[in-house]
Amino acid sequence: MPTINLPIKRQPAYQIIKDHVLSKIREGAWTDGDAIPAEESLAREFGVSRMTVNRAIRELSDEQIVKRIQGSGTYVAQHKYQSTLVEIRNIADEIAARGHQHRSELHCLERVKVGEVLGRQFGLKSSQMVFHSVVVHFENEQPIQVEDRHVNPSVAPDYMAQDFSSLTPNAYLMRTAPLQGVRFDIEACIPPSHITEMLNIPATEPCLVLHRQTQSMGQVASVAMLWHPASRYRFTGHF
Repeated sequence: MPTINLPIKRQPAYQIIKDHVLSKIREGAWTDGDAIPAEESLAREFGVSRMTVNRAIRELSDEQIVKRIQGSGTYVAQHKYQSTLVEIRNIADEIAARGHQHRSELHCLERVKVGEVLGRQFGLKSSQMVFHSVVVHFENEQPIQVEDRHVNPSVAPDYMAQDFSSLTPNAYLMRTAPLQGVRFDIEACIPPSHITEMLNIPATEPCLVLHRQTQSMGQVASVAMLWHPASRYRFTGHF
C-alpha cells in the first residue's frame, strides 16, 4: 500500500504567540501584575505583523489572562480565587480542588459577651457568652480570607478546644452542628486597618465581605464575617 503523506497543519501565528505568553505565566516567569513585552517587541521576536500580535493579546485580554491599560501597557491579570455562595464548603477543600496549598493562622480564640447586636442575631441575652475566633486563610502563601466568627456554645461546646491551625472552623462546625439553614449577604467596603494588615493589602483596597449566619439544631449556630481582597477574589453560584 503506498504511503500517503498528509500535509502538516501548522498553528496560526497568533496562536503561537498566545501559547508563548501562557507558558511564561504558567512557568511563573511572569506573575500577577507583571508587564509583558510590548506588541512591537513581540512582533519583532516572532517575525510577524503587529496586527497578528494584537489579535493574540486581545484574545488573552478577553479571556482575562492579561489586562490592557491604555497608555501604559499590558499586564498579567490578577488571579481571582473563587468561592461558592450556594453550597457551604470548607475553604481548605476549595483551595485543594484548585490544586493549591491551604494553611491558616489563628489570630484570636476567646469567650466574649455576645452584646446587643449579635445577641439579637443569636437570640441570646446581651450578657450571655459566645465563642469568638479570627482565622486568616492562605492560598499558596497568599492571604485570601479573614474569617471573623462568633459561635453559639450550646451548639458547639468544644469549639475552644480545637486546633484551628490544622482544622478550619467550618470543617469542625459542619461535623459537630449539621447545617439546617443559612442566611447571607455581601457588601463591598474599605476594611479597617487590622484587616488590611492580616490580608497584606493597601489601606485603600476594598474588600468583599460575606456576612453569613448558619442554623443548626433549631438555633443560630454561628455568625461570621468573611473578608476577601476584592482584587483577588470573586464569588460564584449556580442553581
